Amino acid sequence: MGLSKEIANWIKEQVEKANKKGVVVGLSGGVDSAAVAVLSKKALGQNVLGLLLPCKSSPQDEKLALKVAEKFDIRTEKVVLDDVFDKLVQTCIESNNMAKANLKPRLRMSILYYFANTLNYLVAGTGNKSEFLVGYFTKHGDGGVDILPLGGLLKTEVRELAKDLGIPDEIINRVPSAGLWDGQTDEGEMGITYEELDKVIKALEKGQIKDIDENSLLKVKKMMRDSEHKRAKVPIF
Repeated sequence: MGLSKEIANWIKEQVEKANKKGVVVGLSGGVDSAAVAVLSKKALGQNVLGLLLPCKSSPQDEKLALKVAEKFDIRTEKVVLDDVFDKLVQTCIESNNMAKANLKPRLRMSILYYFANTLNYLVAGTGNKSEFLVGYFTKHGDGGVDILPLGGLLKTEVRELAKDLGIPDEIINRVPSAGLWDGQTDEGEMGITYEELDKVIKALEKGQIKDIDENSLLKVKKMMRDSEHKRAKVPIF
C-alpha cells in the first residue's frame, strides 16, 4: 500500500472513530495544506471542505488554493478576516508585531472550528513533522487542530508526497511562508532551511550527529527545547 493510501485510510479512520462526517481544511496556497486537502478528498470524497481564510493575505495565496480545489474537485468556502483582524488590533492594547501576527492563525482556527462544529466535521491540521518538532506553529492557532495527517512526515517528505499526489509544481516549489507579514518566509524566520532542518532531525533520531554542522545542531536542539510547552499537555496542579 502506498503512503498516500495509508494516510487517506488513517484520516477516514479518525473521522469514523470520532463519529464525525468529514473534515475541514484551511487552504493557504502552500504545499502542506494542498497535500492534506487532496489526501482528505481521497479519504472522504465530498465530505471535505476547504476554507479560504484571507487575513491581510497575498492574492497569490487564494489563487493557488483555488487551483488545487478546482483540480481535485474540493468544495470551498471563503471568509475574509481583514476587518475582524483590524478591529481586534484596535480593541487590544498596543503590542509587538509577533503578537499581532499570531492573531491571524488564531482567527483562522476559530473559523475552522465554527464550520467544523456546524457540519459535524473534524479540523484537519496541515502541520508537518519538521515544524512540529521545533515548534514552528502558533499555539492555539494552526496548532489548534483535531488531526495531523502530515505530522509524521518531514517537510522534504511532504514535497515528495505532493509530487505523487499530482499537486502543481508551482505550489510544491513555492517559497514556504505562513503569511504572517509582508515578505515573511518560514526559513527566514526560523533561520535555517528545511533541507538542513530535516537533515539535523534525521541525525538526532538516528543518534548519528558527528557529520552535522555544530551550529545547526545547537540551533535545532534549542528550538526543540524552547517549544516543548507547545507539544506538551497543559500542566495541571
